[in-house]
Amino acid sequence: MGVLFTKDTQAIFWNNNKSAIQRMLDYDYTIGREKPSVAGIVAPTSSNKFDKFFYGADEVMIPLYKNTAEAVAGQPQADVLLNFASFRTAYDVTMEALNMDAFKTIMITAEGIPERLARGMNQFAKSKNVTVIGPATVGGIVPGAFKIANVGGTIENIVNSKLHRAGSAGLVTRSGGLFNELSNIISINADGIAEGIAIGGDRFVGSVFIDNMLRMEENPQVKYMVLLGEVGGTEEYKVIEAVKSGKITKPVIAWCIGTIAEHFSTGVQFGHAGASANAEMETAVYKNKAMAEAGIHVPASFNDLPAKIAEVFQSLNIPAIEEPKLNIVPKNRKSKNFICTISDDRGEEATYAGFPISSVATPDTGKGIGDVVSLLWFKKQYPKWATDFIETVMKTVADHGPAVSGAHNAKVTARAGKSVVESLVTGLLTIGPRFGGAIDGAAQYFKYADDNNLSPKEFLKYMKSEGVPIPGIGHRIKSLRNPDLRVEGLKKFANEHFPSTPLLDYALTVEQLTTSKKDNLILNVDGTIGILMVDMWRALGYSETEIDEFISSGTLNAFFIVGRSIGFIGHILDEKRLAMPMFRHPMDDILYDVEVAEEI
Repeated sequence: MGVLFTKDTQAIFWNNNKSAIQRMLDYDYTIGREKPSVAGIVAPTSSNKFDKFFYGADEVMIPLYKNTAEAVAGQPQADVLLNFASFRTAYDVTMEALNMDAFKTIMITAEGIPERLARGMNQFAKSKNVTVIGPATVGGIVPGAFKIANVGGTIENIVNSKLHRAGSAGLVTRSGGLFNELSNIISINADGIAEGIAIGGDRFVGSVFIDNMLRMEENPQVKYMVLLGEVGGTEEYKVIEAVKSGKITKPVIAWCIGTIAEHFSTGVQFGHAGASANAEMETAVYKNKAMAEAGIHVPASFNDLPAKIAEVFQSLNIPAIEEPKLNIVPKNRKSKNFICTISDDRGEEATYAGFPISSVATPDTGKGIGDVVSLLWFKKQYPKWATDFIETVMKTVADHGPAVSGAHNAKVTARAGKSVVESLVTGLLTIGPRFGGAIDGAAQYFKYADDNNLSPKEFLKYMKSEGVPIPGIGHRIKSLRNPDLRVEGLKKFANEHFPSTPLLDYALTVEQLTTSKKDNLILNVDGTIGILMVDMWRALGYSETEIDEFISSGTLNAFFIVGRSIGFIGHILDEKRLAMPMFRHPMDDILYDVEVAEEI
């Protein structure tokens, strides 16, 4: 209760500020967090899917997202938004995040957000019960649990200021620079801080002094509080009233900087937008006097603040804190050149997506090649109906006779005396848009039609406008009267085992229209496979975006490649077994049309 962050808190970082993120991860490693505090990064202009950061000597991949909505969907456990957008964007980013109801805390580093917008934003955040830190802040920290960006400075400064573990003080300031200074002063004269927040230097900030101090009042780790106010504004008077009314019972040490202003003949504004006194009660001298009269521990000057902290701390007789063991961040770290997320060969036994090979390889495990594909291609454990379908697909496409281009090339190469590998490669190189590619195309175009609610007639009209024959429709030999038994087998399997087949159902309505024109314009085996793959992924819970990525990356083609390799190798071994001689294409099968070259 009253704790803003814990050791399990994770954040979405808006804007890929690499140095600030790396400092957060170095802090995480130092204090021994199990999970990085940054779960995802919103990087609108990046085309990458992740960025690499060091976590100790090793590296971790933090996913990148185009916008906040994608980040929230990808990392629903992250309830903190660290908004590092510019002042032109920070307001819009914050308002969008508030409307998502996904965050408990939002920190805004930008300064200069128009005051009218800032006031409305802060009021909306309060109505949503969201704690806003900032604008114009470096953030805050719960030592030993979670720190925002650059708070505390380098790891060396953090350890020297005892920010690596929880102390006893609750620290609230406006200034980020003085926040670090106060943290160090408290570490020297007491045992460090339990929580610290720099509320921000703009005139209108989200959570003010009293908001944070009332929370710290409820936090059992906070034994006393240190408030560093400044000239300008009246927020300190809310703390005074809370102390007088008994809402705050823990000792409070406070000082308002800017007392030098009384020596100027005219008003002066200090560094922050809010650091300007517009009335006597907004002066630092007046506020310090009012706080002292309310029973708050106010030193005679800022120079006397360390002694006052030591005095109050010693009076509380707080037990000494045992220093935890820290991880040491290596000085020299080298980034890795390659990344592997599917297998690991470093242990006693290599693994497939975390599973030892022996746990999936032998017949007694009950696992088949479909299970291995689901682990190594998709990093998921597919249910049996899905792995059986994968195996069915690869068996279905394994071979289509010696006359197709791939098998022909493999056979010719084998007859030239080349090895199995070399011969296989020549066959595989023919797989593409005209041979095997109909699977990708069928999935792409039929899914597009289904996603856009096109009727069969509208779909045919769209494909005609694209100038593309419908992939997956049509067969040279098979027709309605002479159906392809491979297609019938795939449809039968899907009807018996798939939870649902909406895209196949749609494709069959298209087939009714195409076969009414010509009876061989049937849904062929390539089209059936591509369409059922989409139905499979939908049934397994993949998003439409993920399925689109599978299609665009060639995943469907990969099933054809693996399956057809079985047939190619069979033809290659057949040529070797028969000891067939070198193949030369017969001249009577070539149309020669050679004219004498023109002299230039």
